[in-house]
Order: sequence, then structure tokens, then C-alpha cells
Amino acid sequence: MNDKYVNVERRGEIAIVRFDRGRNLNAFDAQLIQELTEVAHSFHGDFETRAVVLTGSEQYFSAGADIQDMSARNAAKVSDVERRDSFARGGRLCDAWEAMPQITIAAMEKLAVGAGVALAIALDWRVMGKGAYLYVPEVKIGLNLQWGALPRLISLVGPARAKRICILCEKMPSQMALDWGLVEEIAEDGKTVECALELAASAASMPAVAVRVVKEAINATAGALHKAVSYADFDQSQLTAALDDAVGARSKFSQKNN
Repeated sequence: MNDKYVNVERRGEIAIVRFDRGRNLNAFDAQLIQELTEVAHSFHGDFETRAVVLTGSEQYFSAGADIQDMSARNAAKVSDVERRDSFARGGRLCDAWEAMPQITIAAMEKLAVGAGVALAIALDWRVMGKGAYLYVPEVKIGLNLQWGALPRLISLVGPARAKRICILCEKMPSQMALDWGLVEEIAEDGKTVECALELAASAASMPAVAVRVVKEAINATAGALHKAVSYADFDQSQLTAALDDAVGARSKFSQKNN
């Protein structure tokens, strides 16, 4: 494995998890997904940490899935079982973060795109930089929204707004994200971690067991059917990615953005 992308900083009862690939606008590749999943699992049995802030680099949260890494899934040496598993990794990552007993807060600078949005909405709360935007372009490149994100998105904004976000693929500025309930706070650019730490400190000041019980109850109620309706979203993604119109859409998208 290459140099680690993820760093954990401890500040008493609060932890800051930073992920930074140093390239590709912090897009998710297999190594980053694995590291963030392992870090999430490390908190599951942590009885000292009360809140966790997740943030990307100082410049970017994440530009989504790494297209080059996605292309490697189709290498001839990769078996069908391995290929299917590679499509499922992102969903397992989001599930691991959602299941953490601590209060989790995403601090997003500049942009959160596709998979970056999917991970952020698996957390409890989100803080967004004033000049940042959210962007879900999957349909534009012929894919469905996966990583278990679609039911989470519908729970946050409702079906009509979820359709607009996913189908029209519009970039969503911070104020719109706040108004629609996708984020809890807007911070000055470069200050999202500081704002998230204030929320984390407030959560950490509450009785520990009560916080865990209430979080688990809310997640269980809000997400009662989430797994049932999204369990095969990675299979759907593998199917749609191979369609002719999806291949053409990705080519057009890449040419436009190069």
C-alpha cells in the first residue's frame, strides 16, 4: 500500500479524521475507501471518543469516485466476483460511518461531488464552506446514485428534491444546501473544521449513553427501509455503467472537463 491518506487527530473526547490524497481533487480510490472504512470500524469499540469530525484536505472535501480507479475494475485479470466486490466497497464505507456510535460531522471545503456527497450524508451532521458546492453528476455520466446514498438523500430532502438533485445534476451552493436540509451549518471558507468542532463539543458535553441511544433510535427509525431499497445499488451501477449511453455520456463528460 502507498503512503497513508488518512490521519486521525485526537483532542480529548473529540477526534478529527482527515483524508488527503494530495491529487485528483481528493477523489476516492480503492486505498482511500479501505483506509476510511478501517478508521470508521476502529471507533465502533471506542468508549472514550464522543464525537468525530471528518474532513478532506484544506482545499477540497472530495471530487467523488476516481475515474481511473473505476476503469481498473474492468481489467481482464479481475474476476466477476472481485469486480462486483469493488462496486460494493463504497456502500460498506458509508455503512461503517453511519453505524459509528459517536456523533459524526462532515466538514466540507470547496466541493463535495458524487461519492463525496454520499459519504457526507451518511454522517449525522454536515458543515459546508460558504463558497463550496455539492454536486451529484452520476446520471449525467449514465450511472445511478449508489453507496446507499439515495434513500439517505430522500430522507433528508424528500422525493421531489432528491429527483432534482440526481436527475438535473445541478451544482448546489451552500445556502441552497442549508435551505434544503442537506447541511446544518455554513462556515466561512477555511473554517469548516472549526465550526464542526464547536458542534462536536456541544454533543460531547451531553450524557454519553443518552446520546448513543437517541442516535441509534433515530437512525433505526429514519433508515428502517434503507437497506431493503438500496442493497443492490452497486449491482445496478455495474449494469448501468456498461450500457452504451453510459459509456458515451462518460466520454462526453470527460472531454468537456479536460
